[in-house]
Amino acid sequence: MEIEIGRAKRGRRVYSFDDIAVVPSRRTRDPEDVSTTWSIDAYHFDIPVLAAPMDSVVSPQTAIMIGQLGGVGVLDLEGLWTRYENPEPLLEEIRTLPEGGATERMQQIYSEPIKPELVTARLAEIRASGVTVAGALSPQRTQELYETVVAAGVDLFVIRGTTVSAEHVSKNSEPLNLKKFIYELDVPVIVGGAATYTAALHLMRTGAAGVLVGFGGGAASTTRATLGIHAPMATAVADVAGARRDYMDESGGRYVHVIADGGLGTSGDIVKAISVGADAVMLGSALARASDAPGAGWHWGAEAHHAQLPRGQRVHVGQVAPLEQILYGPSPVSDGTANLMGALRRSMATTGYSDLKEFQRVEVVVAPYRVD
Repeated sequence: MEIEIGRAKRGRRVYSFDDIAVVPSRRTRDPEDVSTTWSIDAYHFDIPVLAAPMDSVVSPQTAIMIGQLGGVGVLDLEGLWTRYENPEPLLEEIRTLPEGGATERMQQIYSEPIKPELVTARLAEIRASGVTVAGALSPQRTQELYETVVAAGVDLFVIRGTTVSAEHVSKNSEPLNLKKFIYELDVPVIVGGAATYTAALHLMRTGAAGVLVGFGGGAASTTRATLGIHAPMATAVADVAGARRDYMDESGGRYVHVIADGGLGTSGDIVKAISVGADAVMLGSALARASDAPGAGWHWGAEAHHAQLPRGQRVHVGQVAPLEQILYGPSPVSDGTANLMGALRRSMATTGYSDLKEFQRVEVVVAPYRVD
């Protein structure tokens, strides 16, 4: 539905997760009978959770922990663990920086060059534990480092930026040819973010195994304030799910996974992301609240220390519970920040659905949430 903003401009009405809710059906189930399993390519997981490649969320150790708990931890291959042999003192410094100079100091810390030998070592550490190995690069760094990453034995390769397109135009450099790149790799590639039907459809045509949906919607993002760009997530995920459906028809049945990435602060947001078409979710702040997360109650992403135009910030999210409790409970709080998978199971059971694919068909209503 388009709304007239003024005589020269019309805008489409779109929805965030706070604007919608799922509706119970005539059937209910026991939560124990509900399946939250998810697979992409040859890799199978107990829960539809990818930990976001952010230094406050994923270290090699937490990547291993998340893998052992049934999800997948995606290591930021441009983060502190690939710039410093021992990043712990830097993590401690970032956590204790005064508000005023935090951005500038983080820019200095992250100006240290990435060391390919550390990329290899960190991925080897995760692989040695026996869990699925996933690493992420920005589109700008992919050409430079992908051979190192693949040689190290990565299982899932993630190309993640604020926005990633299949058609990047540049007068100054040779852009990454996603279709050629993905075709030549021997590992499944997940790309994003995308926030529209058309952008997602083009990414699916590159051969990507999964598409990340989101644009500057996370708790640590200031993209809307900085660039004026924002994509409310309920509509974005539903649009990309529509692209997945149409691409299946176009390609003769090839299924591309839709992964919601951003604006997923509570278990209710995860429920609603899947209800509008997501196969899985990529979590940042929700996992940064774990007492054993690297950020120790603080959360930031790559946008917070961009050398020219930071579009994020370090935020305090607090510590709720250990990682296992955040995912599986029991929850010590009632605000949807712990026992995320227990809440997903209960919501699916309450609305009568037995697995994630079925739950994508749940009835959804527009019901804007207001706090009085």
